[in-house]
Amino acid sequence: MADEKSNKMGTMPMLKLILNMSLPAMFSMLIMSLYNIVDSIFVSQISGDALTSVSLAYPMQMMIVAFSVGTGVGANSLISRRLGERKQDEANLAAAHGIVLAVATWIIFVIAGLFLSGPFIKMCSSPSTSDVIIKDAKTYLTIVMVFSIGAFYATSVEKIVQATGNMFYPMMFQLIGAISNIILDPIFIFGYFGIPKMGVAGAATATVIGQIISAVYAYYVVKRKDFHVSFSFKNFKLDFKIIKNIYQVGIPAILMQSIASVLTTFLNMILITLSEVAVAVLGIYFKLQSFVFMPVFGLNQGVMPIMGYNFGARNKMRLMDCYKKAILIALIIMIVGTVLFMTIPHILLSIFNANKEMMEIGIPALRIICINFIPAALGIMSSTLFQAVGKGTYSLCVSVLRQLVIILPVAYYLSQFGVSATWLAFPIAEILSLIVCIGLVINLYNTRIKTLQEA
Repeated sequence: MADEKSNKMGTMPMLKLILNMSLPAMFSMLIMSLYNIVDSIFVSQISGDALTSVSLAYPMQMMIVAFSVGTGVGANSLISRRLGERKQDEANLAAAHGIVLAVATWIIFVIAGLFLSGPFIKMCSSPSTSDVIIKDAKTYLTIVMVFSIGAFYATSVEKIVQATGNMFYPMMFQLIGAISNIILDPIFIFGYFGIPKMGVAGAATATVIGQIISAVYAYYVVKRKDFHVSFSFKNFKLDFKIIKNIYQVGIPAILMQSIASVLTTFLNMILITLSEVAVAVLGIYFKLQSFVFMPVFGLNQGVMPIMGYNFGARNKMRLMDCYKKAILIALIIMIVGTVLFMTIPHILLSIFNANKEMMEIGIPALRIICINFIPAALGIMSSTLFQAVGKGTYSLCVSVLRQLVIILPVAYYLSQFGVSATWLAFPIAEILSLIVCIGLVINLYNTRIKTLQEA
């Protein structure tokens, strides 16, 4: 049974395989997007200031995702390659190290949450930012960082299981966490069933409880079910060669995700000098765009082990076939997202109880920023290819360009012409970085893929 799970990545018809492995992840990511949106909808019912508070905390919340997903991606890439090479023991050791590294990283976030939440929020605020916004943002951020053990453990197990070709249980991990969060949000925010009304702190509490429930279920599954990879901590010893191999892909993946956090932090700092409402609009955009990007990231989760397995098996034809078909599917998703953002931005904003000022800033913002969706599809799938074959530094290079080197200077310059002009930095950065990305794909093909066997 385990061999069948592994072999399908080298034998099943490619489109069927991609859909088989990606649809569960895409579905679960859609649910995650719905959770993100619902979370913000509940917060927006408290006040506009509450939504701004959560938006200020969002960059550091993204850092939790960056480190948990990045470490998991490193383990996933190594496990899938070792399975393709038929090195079962090394795949098992990579899985065990992935869990240990995830827990160790969580401890770092506990310390950061206790001592750095306040200074971070103050750094992102302006002198005119109200004390209520700063206090709520600090409270929210402290809770989600200190109690993030559920996020780290569940994500680690999710990536390990995905590397074996099983996408059903990772989907269930995310579904259970997201649905728990959606149910608990109104209970803790507004105070139902004897729970005191907690406001913004309630949103954070619901988030971490949902993550912990997901982690408990993940623990139950790996103890009860049989996968093509297993891990045990009996007589476990750290192997720094395995850690190095995990972080060869993991560190670039972490940095890529972290760059998004840095980007949001500095954009908030630029926008808050123009308007506090603009900060809330940026937060709304990131929630809404997740409904478009998350299915593509689900596709990413599905195709990465396929690419890694076939690269390890030296099957050029299947590797490139997977890459091309993944790009086509991603483009279709992004085109649909672009059409929605262009045609009904007012409806999307009204979901978040948007007032007149938020509409005036938000409608042009959504229409301008969504221009980057289509080139982003090509960039995301190319980054997946880089990570799958162990070239995470290529992904990092592209991410640094699009989310730091290009966008921030451009955004700062354009902010001199007003809020609406600032949004143009998104498509400008995406298009310019895509040119570099295409060059790196060509280089990768000529140096590492072209020499693989044809079948």
